[in-house]
Amino acid sequence: MNKSRAVAASSPGLPSFFSSSSIPFRNSSNRLLSIFSTSAAAAAAAPSPPPAKDPADIPSQLLSIISLPNWQKHHSIRKLMSDICPSHVSSLLHDNPGLPPYVALNFFNFVARKPGFRHDVRSHSLLLDILIRNKLFGVAEKVRIAMVRGCSSVDEAPSVLECLRGMKKRGTEMEFKLTVRSYNELLMMLSRFLMIDEMKKVYSEMIEDFVSPNIYTFNTMINVYCKVGNVVEADLYLSKILQAGLRPDTFTYTSLILGHCRNNDVNDAFRIFNAMQKKGCRRNAVSYTVLIHGLCEAGRVDEGIRLYKKMGEDNCIPTVRTYTVMIDALLANGRQLGAMDMLSKMKEAGCEPNVHTYTVLIDAMCKEKKMEQSRQMLDEIIEKGLIPSAATYNSLIGGYCKEGMMDVALEIFDMMKSNNCKPNERTYNEFIYGFCEAKCVHKAMALLDKMLASKLTPTVITFNLLIHGQCKVGDLDSAYKLLDLMSDNSVIPDIWTYGVFVDALCKKKRVEEALALFDNLKEKGIQPNEVIYTALIDGLCKAGRVDDACTLLEKMHSEHCQPNSSTYNALIHGFYSERKTKEALQLVENMGKVGLNPTVHTYTILIKEMLKEGDFDHAHRILKHMLSLGCKPDAYTYTAFIHAYCSIGNLQEAEDMMARMSEVGVIPDSLPYTFLADAYGQLGLMDDAFTVLKRMVDNDCEPSHHTYAVLIKHLSKDKLSKENLSLTDVGDVWKVMDYDTALFLLDKMTKHGCSPTVNTYAKLIIGLCKVRRLTMAQGLLSHMNMKGLSPNEDILSSLLVCCCELEMYADALNLLDAMMKHGHSPTLDSFRFIVCGLYNEGNNDKAQAAFSYLLHRQYNYDEVAWKVLIDGLLKKGLVDGFSELFSLMEKKGCFVHPKTYTMLIEGLDGS
Repeated sequence: MNKSRAVAASSPGLPSFFSSSSIPFRNSSNRLLSIFSTSAAAAAAAPSPPPAKDPADIPSQLLSIISLPNWQKHHSIRKLMSDICPSHVSSLLHDNPGLPPYVALNFFNFVARKPGFRHDVRSHSLLLDILIRNKLFGVAEKVRIAMVRGCSSVDEAPSVLECLRGMKKRGTEMEFKLTVRSYNELLMMLSRFLMIDEMKKVYSEMIEDFVSPNIYTFNTMINVYCKVGNVVEADLYLSKILQAGLRPDTFTYTSLILGHCRNNDVNDAFRIFNAMQKKGCRRNAVSYTVLIHGLCEAGRVDEGIRLYKKMGEDNCIPTVRTYTVMIDALLANGRQLGAMDMLSKMKEAGCEPNVHTYTVLIDAMCKEKKMEQSRQMLDEIIEKGLIPSAATYNSLIGGYCKEGMMDVALEIFDMMKSNNCKPNERTYNEFIYGFCEAKCVHKAMALLDKMLASKLTPTVITFNLLIHGQCKVGDLDSAYKLLDLMSDNSVIPDIWTYGVFVDALCKKKRVEEALALFDNLKEKGIQPNEVIYTALIDGLCKAGRVDDACTLLEKMHSEHCQPNSSTYNALIHGFYSERKTKEALQLVENMGKVGLNPTVHTYTILIKEMLKEGDFDHAHRILKHMLSLGCKPDAYTYTAFIHAYCSIGNLQEAEDMMARMSEVGVIPDSLPYTFLADAYGQLGLMDDAFTVLKRMVDNDCEPSHHTYAVLIKHLSKDKLSKENLSLTDVGDVWKVMDYDTALFLLDKMTKHGCSPTVNTYAKLIIGLCKVRRLTMAQGLLSHMNMKGLSPNEDILSSLLVCCCELEMYADALNLLDAMMKHGHSPTLDSFRFIVCGLYNEGNNDKAQAAFSYLLHRQYNYDEVAWKVLIDGLLKKGLVDGFSELFSLMEKKGCFVHPKTYTMLIEGLDGS
């Protein structure tokens, strides 16, 4: 990917059409802009920092200072401290090899006490040269060990190795051999990064240097192999312990227990655990915890708990890690009460939960959608003086993103950064997921650049989420472009990548393309899984090709890919759509023969078919049968009954089913409420219809476009009757609704205790904009402003697109300006409409100004190129505009990926 996305810090002044808006707004903000970046305008307004000291001069200043007596107390060193970095220390030591060794050492240690300062490998190496030259080998040994211990990343480790190996090659006079302790420290450092091949080399060098390994050496080698589950190799080093006349200790055996657990061989881990006692080797809390963790990972949670209860027999006290492992396992197995009981036992034993314990609890609560409790637990962590980890914040961020609460997720991100906790790949992936689910793909794409700027590498998960997001908004072209970028950046697409494409193509009714992609999977070395087969079978059924779907099911069996319940459900629904009831029921029977039980979705399909035929008794028998098998009906099952009863005007039965739904804890979405409101409206009972709306709002269920359309339909009955009009589709209400009816709806809502919200106005305005009734939409916008409500991003985007469709680009620009001023991020489709429209009108300057402003906002430049330049200007034949804006991107340093650049060049050449 493009590593550099630099844009000039200060934006050029915006043209006059960006200066004001005809629409009043209250303050609002987009946290994405304020948290993930500093805006160009803010950068321009910030005062210039004072000129820094010449970095090249600092080493010479330091030399002058440390030449003085009692230099540590000299005021000059205090002034320089904030500017000193490792390269200055290295320059000082490199340019002054004759420094008195203790002066060099004292300065080295003095600087190391500066908060946040860490010497690099080069400064350590240069200090070692001075110490060794002066034969201060004891001190040098300590410095060497400090260098090894200070290695903080896998990237730095090779430099440490090179430094140490270099010392061995300098001849006898300067020779400084590694001791057994140094070798052990080096092996432990490499072990931290699982650099096993390098460890083998270092071990061989140790033997070649005639340095005898000790028990710590062998244990380090055994432990690293056990970490990766390679017990065979670990056993070789175990034999070396015995050959050396040493005895395996607790650490040795505990490592072997870990190895067998990592190798999914808990029985052999138990064998080692029991052997420890027979060999007189004490089992400690770590030995127990490792085995308990292995048992829990293998699904043998109760055995793990029994082992925990036996720890006292070995005088072992469970640690915070022991309790956390069991709490995690209990939560993962849906045993929340057991987990809370274990937490209580933990506290009673005087063992305080640590950050990892709290993170496990927060993660579980987020998965149960208990966001308020999760947030309270984060506050508890901070109150106790503990420091939340990235995993802690990520669990909360992920929970809020999955609930669509992006503003709150961004607040947690803000807290994360203010507490100096660095976001990682998962942090960004959670936000990308959240924005894609909210169909704000342009915001998700912008985070791709932020990842790269933070020196984080997008993974296959990152790309899969973005591809899914583009497919979700129907932009398969951009999804395919992401696939190209993915491959070009050595990120290998996996089965889920192609699964997203197959599913999206089928949903877009492009089944032939999906089949072609499916046929090419084997060439890519990918074996289709049940998800891909099911998506294709479902796509074929919905295209009326049930016979082809059955053929694909046979192929699935022949490829030894086991169909799941969803596969059968797709076919059952397909047979019913073709009125092949006998075949559908036969398929239900076949599920049992292959060991699959019908799911709630299977039964709901059957119930819907019975209800369509008016056979309510049969539908209820199926429902009763479901319950007898312990298969709990879901919202769709109950909604099928409610819809059927509403369709025949039996509102009492529909209400009873709604009440039953509530009694069993199934939360209805907007659809059953809408069916009820519609049924009451059909009977002329509008007060009852609005009472349903009130119940809906009270139960935190957001009314949908369809809900409001149904209410408007019934409120418009008199008008439609007078004008001899009829509605063939409830969606047509937006074409016939008048302003007075809209106000009447809002007034009725207020009288029934469900006052209109921003979302209410949004549904009405968006509905009107879809049929290009801009004047009425603007009237409702003014009405909501009078009520003190600010339009949200959806309202403004919808109005903007409507203006463009009506070729009212001056109004569109005002809306664009208003959105930008209040922190919203217009979609790139909006920019495409505006830029193309302005070029069509010949307003090239305004088009370029709008595009220039776009480049200073938080968008992914590849996506800008795809959607505005290629899919916009180029597809509309506006080649001159394409050329001008492409050049503008280059001038402003808005770099794109080489693949995108090639596409732009090809577009410029007309190829």
